Amino acid sequence: MSSHRDLLISRFQSRQARIGVVGLGYVGLPLVRAMHDAGFAVTGFDIDQAKIDMLRRGQGYLKHLGDRLFADLAASPRFEPTSDPQQLASCDAIVLCVPTPLGPHRDPDLSYVIKSTELVAGVLKPGMLISLESTSYPGTTRQVCLPILEKAAAALTSPCRSGEEFFLVFSPEREDPGRQGIETRQIPRLIGGITQACTAVGRAMYAAAIDHVMPVESAEIAESAKLLENIYRAVNIALVNELKTILTPMGIDIWQVIKAASTKPFGFQPFYPGPGLGGHCIPIDPYYLAWKAREIGRPTRFIELAGEINHAMPAYVVARTAEAINADGKPLKGSRILLIGIAYKPDIDDIRETPAAEIIEQLMDAGAEVTYHDPLVPTFPRMRKYSITLVSQPLSPQMLAATDAVIIVTNHSTIDYKLLADHAPLIIDTRDAMSRIPNATPPRARIVKA
Repeated sequence: MSSHRDLLISRFQSRQARIGVVGLGYVGLPLVRAMHDAGFAVTGFDIDQAKIDMLRRGQGYLKHLGDRLFADLAASPRFEPTSDPQQLASCDAIVLCVPTPLGPHRDPDLSYVIKSTELVAGVLKPGMLISLESTSYPGTTRQVCLPILEKAAAALTSPCRSGEEFFLVFSPEREDPGRQGIETRQIPRLIGGITQACTAVGRAMYAAAIDHVMPVESAEIAESAKLLENIYRAVNIALVNELKTILTPMGIDIWQVIKAASTKPFGFQPFYPGPGLGGHCIPIDPYYLAWKAREIGRPTRFIELAGEINHAMPAYVVARTAEAINADGKPLKGSRILLIGIAYKPDIDDIRETPAAEIIEQLMDAGAEVTYHDPLVPTFPRMRKYSITLVSQPLSPQMLAATDAVIIVTNHSTIDYKLLADHAPLIIDTRDAMSRIPNATPPRARIVKA
């Protein structure tokens, strides 16, 4: 029986351990809050010094988390933000919450996982738990992270073996930025270790801060479960996106079809079409499994077809916009187009993988003059694939009247949709947002669903 395992479990159960969180973004910061609220001392690490400085001042940089979180962390003696990796040496557990993007050919880019694991390897010691939360293909924890840690462990003067002196688990993040009414501690947590001892240690840490923790048989089970969750959504969203492109030319409203089907109390779950997929998970995660499947010579036809359909939606929106403008006797080239919302989902400032970027680029390539309005994203941030230098424009009757078309990409609840209806000449609605406006007076705008 491992004395290190028993000691770590005891420290987690008594909240005497220090937890390190690597990556203080959309996944890392909610975890910091959950661990801190549970009574742990927490060290937050990020290579972005600007984030560290803002955390020390109590300034928020993720609006959906609220200002209170940042103020509370800045005032707490149990939270230490740092960009110095050596500060992680005092931690009993280190959790990796780093990006896993796609490369230019839609292959997994594990550079962040590898670099952060190497960072942990530099401070590895007996009696340490390492947890990877970043979504990846099955085998990443065992085949990528473990060899890096074992190499560092072999160089230590005292024995440091996986499952004996140090412990490695995969516990997939399940954050949904902007979702109201549920906190990180309320989201059930999966734990899969490299060994059963690893699973037991990881379970003890998370159970001290999370209401429901479910151990599974291996890290690979946990990795695959997270992929299934997101592939399930990607495939079903692709289904309704494809139905939209089929039913629209028939004069059938896909939104009304979904509403009707949703009256069935079993066997159906509604998913909704849109201008394309956004966020860090659904547009990316399916390709991680598809890439791994190619390695063993197995096709992933459903997954890749869903990806093709969803990735084609921005072009579909641009095509619908061009058709609608042409119906007004105007070409797309030279037309003034206003996008409403560039965040990837309503009521947050998260633009990761937003379809708005692709729509803007295609419109600009076609010669359109593009502006946008998003009350949560005042300046279009620099992205890996896109460099768009636009700032959010205020809405006014005069500004709307001067546009040739308005495209609703993201249906923030704070947008004045009646103002759009009363003053814009043409609205391309990709979110069925305009159906919520009372029909007391007919809108001035011609509304086209896309």
